[in-house]
Amino acid sequence: MTEYRRLHLLVEGQTEEIVVSNVLRPYLAARGWSVSHSVLTTKRPAGGPNHRGGVSSWGKIEREIKLLLSDTSLTVLTTLFDYYAFPSDAPGMADLAAGRSPHERVECLEHVLATTIPDRRFLPNLILHELETWVFAAAEQIGYLLPGLAEQLLADVRTAGGPEFVNDGTETAPSKRLVNYCPQYSKTNDGPLAIADLGIGALRKQCSHLDAWLNILDERMI
Repeated sequence: MTEYRRLHLLVEGQTEEIVVSNVLRPYLAARGWSVSHSVLTTKRPAGGPNHRGGVSSWGKIEREIKLLLSDTSLTVLTTLFDYYAFPSDAPGMADLAAGRSPHERVECLEHVLATTIPDRRFLPNLILHELETWVFAAAEQIGYLLPGLAEQLLADVRTAGGPEFVNDGTETAPSKRLVNYCPQYSKTNDGPLAIADLGIGALRKQCSHLDAWLNILDERMI
């Protein structure tokens, strides 16, 4: 009898939700996971609908994670949040050494978050530096949708040393660059389409932090 393995992804917003539904869910389901997801609840007003999307404080994230972990049917709870602009009050954020590489910093932060909520089922995952990093990896694919954009993205990737190294500056983060290069770029349409067209296999080859996260999920299936 095959053991039932349920994976839940807590995501930051609408774009992440679309990418989970169209790209990650089919891939993970093919690996044997039963996949569900939800968008972070940022506000629960009395008598009204919950507000979802966006990450403003660690407390809101922690509350949602603990609520989800109360479901004993979950095998793994993981996250899809941007490392860029992650809440400054999150555990470990104040201790990140500026001299470390981006990969070292994000891995250190994920480790601290995992020890803050010490449930083995909890697997923190932060996208380095944000979901639009994956659009930079899909530069050629986005070029088919928005001619002329591919060359600019590919140049940035070459200069940075890879899509995950396109930085987290307030004016130079991947999402900021996309809007500056192409004001008609649609975050919730063009980006997910390009990522889906590229495919998980090619995306993993360019984004080692993403690849490491998916490798851990594979190990949890054993």
